[in-house]
Amino acid sequence: MEAITGLTALVLGASLATMALAQSNATTETPPADAGAGAAAAVSGSTQPAAAGDAAMPEEEPAELAEGETVLPNGMDITPVEMLDGRWRNAEGIPTFKVEDGVVDFATFNGFRRYHAECHVCHGPDGEGSTYAPALKESVLRMDYYDFMETVASGRQGSNSVMPAFGTNKNVWCYIDDIYVYLLAHGTGEIGRGRPAERADKPEEYTALEDSCMSS
Repeated sequence: MEAITGLTALVLGASLATMALAQSNATTETPPADAGAGAAAAVSGSTQPAAAGDAAMPEEEPAELAEGETVLPNGMDITPVEMLDGRWRNAEGIPTFKVEDGVVDFATFNGFRRYHAECHVCHGPDGEGSTYAPALKESVLRMDYYDFMETVASGRQGSNSVMPAFGTNKNVWCYIDDIYVYLLAHGTGEIGRGRPAERADKPEEYTALEDSCMSS
């Protein structure tokens, strides 16, 4: 992730304070931030799986885009405008994906890998959802990007479930934009389920930021 850039640093700083407050008021035992995605729906002493409505992201009716449409239900235009620091951005500077002739950009491809390393245990393969947690491929179409970042950084606690905070887990936070754009690409139908068949090369700028974030 962008060496925790100005945007992510701001979110992370606020999220750590929120995380500390939530932990002091919690009535259940919250899994540690580095416990991995498998802990996202774990509830101390609970023997029942969490309902999807109690999980990290709100679940509603599927929000689908018409073919060729580029504006999400949340009002964001996902058209890629420029590549910055090895990742594609829209006109507002928010990360997005780019797929040309079946070839996905490197960040989106890496998002598939990182999602399935850290998130799929609770949120299901390909962000399709599970009995424990909602379908993130649909949540990202409705959620504001900054709300998504804050939720991942700080976590969220429902009546029967807990999503731990991942703001200090570098295996998630250094790649959170990649996970986000992968979910966007799949949620909008630009890529299907499973590992993308072809990907673009890894940009040098991406490598520099990745090394900086993981070593900081």
